[in-house]
Amino acid sequence: MVDLTTTYLGLKLKNPLVASAAQPVSDKVEKVKRLEEAGIGAVVMYSLFEEQIIHESLELDHYLSVGSEISPEVTSYYPQTGNFTLAPEAYIEAVNKTKKAVNIPVIGSLNGVSTGGWIKYARKIEEAGADALELNLYYLATDPNITASELEENYVTLVGDVCKSIKIPVAVKLSPFLTAIPNITKRLANAGAKGLVLFNRFYQPDIDLESLEIVPNLVLSNPNDMRLPLRWVAILYGRIQADLAITGGVHSAEDVLKSMMAGASVAMMTSELLQKGFGRIPTLLSEIDKWMVEHEYTSVQQMKGSLSQKSIKNPAAFERANYMKTLNSFKSLP
Repeated sequence: MVDLTTTYLGLKLKNPLVASAAQPVSDKVEKVKRLEEAGIGAVVMYSLFEEQIIHESLELDHYLSVGSEISPEVTSYYPQTGNFTLAPEAYIEAVNKTKKAVNIPVIGSLNGVSTGGWIKYARKIEEAGADALELNLYYLATDPNITASELEENYVTLVGDVCKSIKIPVAVKLSPFLTAIPNITKRLANAGAKGLVLFNRFYQPDIDLESLEIVPNLVLSNPNDMRLPLRWVAILYGRIQADLAITGGVHSAEDVLKSMMAGASVAMMTSELLQKGFGRIPTLLSEIDKWMVEHEYTSVQQMKGSLSQKSIKNPAAFERANYMKTLNSFKSLP
C-alpha cells in the first residue's frame, strides 16, 4: 500500500496536497470542511494583510482621539475597543472557528513586509489555534533609494522577530524577484523559518484603453508557471535547513509528483480548485497513488528529492550550463 504521508513544518500530513492561501477557498468554515472531506492534506488560510492591520490602528486611533479633543465625556458614547468588528479581529475569529471545525492542519497567513502589527497578530493567530504561520513577504521595491541588501536585511529581521515571538512553526513565502535566492533562503532559515514557500505571485495591473485607467486583472496560474519554483526547490533541497513548498502552477497529479521529486514537502494549489472545484482533490490523490504503484514507489518520502540537483548525475541541468542546449532543442519552422 502506498504511503502518501509527508511532514511539513513539523506537522504530519496525510498527503502532500495543500490548499494555498486564497480567500475564495478558505473564507468560510464550510469550505475548509469540504476541503477536508475531499482529502486535502492541510489548508493555508486566506491572508490577513498588513494594510488591514494599519487601517485598524488608524481607525481606532481616530475614534479615540477625535472625541477627546471635543470633550472627555464624549468618549463614553463610543463603544469599547473590544466591541469593534474589525477585519483583523474577524480574521482571528475565522482561524479559531476553522481550527475547531476540522482535524487537518490549519496554517495562518500574514501578508506584508514590516514588523508593525505582525508580531501582535502572529501571537493572536497562534492563540486562535493555528498549527503554523505563513509569512507572505509581498513587497514591490519601487523606491530607487532602497538597495537589495537593505530590503533583504529587513526581511531577515522581520522573520526573526516573528519567529522569536511565537512557538508555532513559521514558513516564509518568497518572491522570485531576488538576486541571490540561495543566500536569502539560508539567512531566513537561520533566522528561524522552518519552511520556505516558492513563490508568491505579484498582482499585475493592466491598462484599460477605453477608460484610460489602471485596472486589476486576476490571471490564474497555468502548469508552465511551476517550472520556476520547481527549479529552485530542486536547487535548494538538501542545502537549506527548512522544509520546501511549491506553489503556483500546481494543477495535476504529475505536478505534485514532480514537486516531491524536486524536494518539496508539499505542493500547494489554488487555481485548479477555483477552476474545477474541490471534487478535483480525490481524483488527484487517486492518480498520484496509481502512478506510484505503477512505478514501484512505496511512499512520498522515498521519492522526495530523488531528482533534486544534489541527487542527479547532471547537476548542470538546473543551471546556466544547460541554457544553450535548451535553446538548440527548439526545431526551426519549415
